[in-house]
Amino acid sequence: MALAWANGECSRFHALWLRDNAPDAATRNSANGQRLITILDIPADTTIAAARVTSSGELELRFLPEDSSIVYAASWLARHCYDQPAASEIGWVDDGIELWDRRLSSRLPRGSYPDIVRDRSALASWLAAERHLGFAVLDRMPTEPGTLVKVAELFGFVRETNYGRFFEVRAEVNPSNLAYTNLGLQAHTDNPYRDPVPGLQILACLENSVDGGDSTVVDGFAAALRLKYEDPDSFRLLARYPARFEYAGASGVCLRAKRPMIELGPDGELIALRFNNRSTAALRDIAYDDMPAYYRAYRRLAEIIDDPEMEVTFKLAAGEAFIVDNTRVLHARKAFSGSGRRWLQGCYADKDGLLSTLAVIEGEMRKAAE
Repeated sequence: MALAWANGECSRFHALWLRDNAPDAATRNSANGQRLITILDIPADTTIAAARVTSSGELELRFLPEDSSIVYAASWLARHCYDQPAASEIGWVDDGIELWDRRLSSRLPRGSYPDIVRDRSALASWLAAERHLGFAVLDRMPTEPGTLVKVAELFGFVRETNYGRFFEVRAEVNPSNLAYTNLGLQAHTDNPYRDPVPGLQILACLENSVDGGDSTVVDGFAAALRLKYEDPDSFRLLARYPARFEYAGASGVCLRAKRPMIELGPDGELIALRFNNRSTAALRDIAYDDMPAYYRAYRRLAEIIDDPEMEVTFKLAAGEAFIVDNTRVLHARKAFSGSGRRWLQGCYADKDGLLSTLAVIEGEMRKAAE
């Protein structure tokens, strides 16, 4: 079936796809939207016998051999249209993503803790900034330990790890992780040795009186695509071969994962970046003849990530925090002096909770506007 839209465009739909996605009560549960039938309940020879546009602007179809009539909302069909040109190249990103570099420093995405707690539209704006840019800053937070957990619970659940429900980030003697020192840290994604990696990280500042210790974020997607435009072969090597990551810095813990540094979806979409020199294990899944070129690609990606033109830098004050998409945005820390105190707390969460909460609030806002 082909639909002609008012703007002159045309969208095609297959009969089986339309029948599988029927919104009627016999096909979908009206309360939760889940299917009540399986693909085997739909006749393989399903065809469209008749079609008409109703007086209310909906599409009514009659299917054979079931001889059933089903009504579809035009707005739903427009949102779920799949009759689009296939991606012409690997490494494309969703239209809802904005790539950025240091020029974003003049317009940091920012929210206020009291606002997002009491106002769901303010919470939606902050979550939408994270979805769009991959990170967002939050200010006016209480400096009470553990408050960052309350932030995570506004949109989802804390992902507890071997580091605990949340963890302290301050200098320690004989630390189990280099994050617990006053050394500078290269921009990195966290926990690439987990499968799956935590999708989000929140870092909250309780105290900061040291010289230095500025926080830095880098758009890993922008870095990966810069590599692609400069050297497509290097991009393909980092996307083709898996790297290995490992952490065994604490008693009773040995975490390992094997994933590419640049991860693409089956359709070529850029979906994740994993970059953490501290946790990269011996690379042993790369063809012998490709290893020199792989290391050149790895080095060039590191140079791009370390380029000051790519980074946004800010210093967290007590009562400030930021959230990062740990599958996209790398974060770093400048070295700081031994005098004064710098106390941060961190926790992990998963992106599905954030995206779910945001979708619900945006749906509420659309209904309120109608």
